[in-house]
Amino acid sequence: MNDSFPPVIDGVVNVVMNYARIMTDDALAECMVATPRYPDTDYGTYPYEVVDYHSIDTTKLISGYRAGNPLDFSAFRRLKEFSPDIIHTHCPVASTVLARMLRRECDAPVIFTYHTKFDVDIARAIKSKFLQHGSIKTIVDNISACDEVWVVSNGSGENLRSLGYEGEYRVMPNGVDFERGRADSALIDEVRAGYDLPEGVPVFLYVGRIIEYKGLPMIMEALKSLSQRGIDYRMAFVGDGPDREKLMKQAGQDPLLVRKVIFPGAERDRQRLRAWNSLADLFLFPSTYDTNGIVVREAAACGLASVLIKDSCAAEGVTDDRNGFLIEEDAQALSELLTRACADMDHVHEVGRHAMDEIYISWDSAVRLAHDRYSEILELKRAGQFVTQRRKFTQNLKKLLEEDVATLERNVRDILEELE
Repeated sequence: MNDSFPPVIDGVVNVVMNYARIMTDDALAECMVATPRYPDTDYGTYPYEVVDYHSIDTTKLISGYRAGNPLDFSAFRRLKEFSPDIIHTHCPVASTVLARMLRRECDAPVIFTYHTKFDVDIARAIKSKFLQHGSIKTIVDNISACDEVWVVSNGSGENLRSLGYEGEYRVMPNGVDFERGRADSALIDEVRAGYDLPEGVPVFLYVGRIIEYKGLPMIMEALKSLSQRGIDYRMAFVGDGPDREKLMKQAGQDPLLVRKVIFPGAERDRQRLRAWNSLADLFLFPSTYDTNGIVVREAAACGLASVLIKDSCAAEGVTDDRNGFLIEEDAQALSELLTRACADMDHVHEVGRHAMDEIYISWDSAVRLAHDRYSEILELKRAGQFVTQRRKFTQNLKKLLEEDVATLERNVRDILEELE
C-alpha cells in the first residue's frame, strides 16, 4: 500500500513497484497493490492486481499528489477478498489507515516502511504550527500502531525518533533496478545529441523532484562560482517539481548560468535515465531531506560518484574520496569540490568505479531480504507476539488521548479567562 503510484513517479513509487514486480516475477508471493485513484489512468496493465480507491484532488497543496480516501467500500471489499498474509504500507496517511482497517478483518501483520521526512512536507503545506504538530502526532500514532516498523537508513530512524516515535525499528535497505554497468553507447549518444553536451566538457547531474529544499539553490550558487572562475561545464536537472519553473527562469536570465544549465524534465523511461547517469561525470545530491537517496545507488550502478552532504542520510555507507565525495552543507564547499573535480576527472571516474563496486545493491537482493523477514514476521504472529504488542499500544494511546484532552481543556479555560 502506498499513497502514490504511476502516473506519479517518485522514490517510494519505485520501491512499491519493484517489491511487487520482483515478488511476482520470481514467484515469491502473490501481490496486490492498493493506491489512491488518479484520473484517466489504466491500472490493468501490471502483472499484479492494482486496487485503486477514491481520492481527492490535493495536487496544488502537495505538489502533484492526490489524497486517498480509505473509506472506499468497494475497494476495501476487494482487499478483504484477497485476504493477505502480510500488509506492507509505505505511507503513514491513507495507506496506513487502510492497512489498519484491513488488519481488523484478516489479522495480517502490518509492516510500515518510513521513507520520507514527513515533517518537512507538512511544514511546507501547512503554515500553522498547531496544525503541524497535530498532523505529525497523527502520523506518529499511525506508525506506532503497526506491528513492525522499517526504516531505509539509520538517519531516517533518528528522524522518526525526533518526531516522537518511541517503538523499535529495523533498517532495511532499498535497492536499484539498474544493472551494474554503463548504458548502451548508442542510447547515451542519442540522449546527448538532444542537448548541448560537448565531449570533454564535465557534465554534472541531478535526478529527482525539482524542489528547493533538496539543496538545489546550493547547486545553483556553486555553479555560478565555477562560471566566475572560467570553468566550463554542463549541469542537467532531470525531473519535475514545484520549483522547476523558478530555477529554469533563474538559469535562463543569469549570464553565468545560461546555456550551461539544462532542465530536460522528468524521464520515465528507465533505460534513458540510465543513459543520463552513464553520460554524466558527477552526480550532485546535496540533500539533507532524503532518508536514503535511491538515486545515489542508481548513479553508482552506472559508475557515477555522488557529491553528498556529510552526515546526511544519503551519505550513509559512503567514504569520502573513495566511493563518493562528502562536503559540508555550504555552496562554497560544493564549488571548491567541483573545481577540484574538473581539474582531475580521471580521479572522479575512479571514485565512480569504486561506488559501483562498493555501494550498489540490486532490487533483487533487497526484496529477497524483505521476503525473508516477512517469513520471520509470520512466525512471530503464530507465536502471538503481535496481540500483546497491539494491546499495549492501545493502552498507551488511551492514556495519551486522555492527557491531550486534559491539556486542551486547560487551554480553553485559559483563553476564556483572558477574554473575561
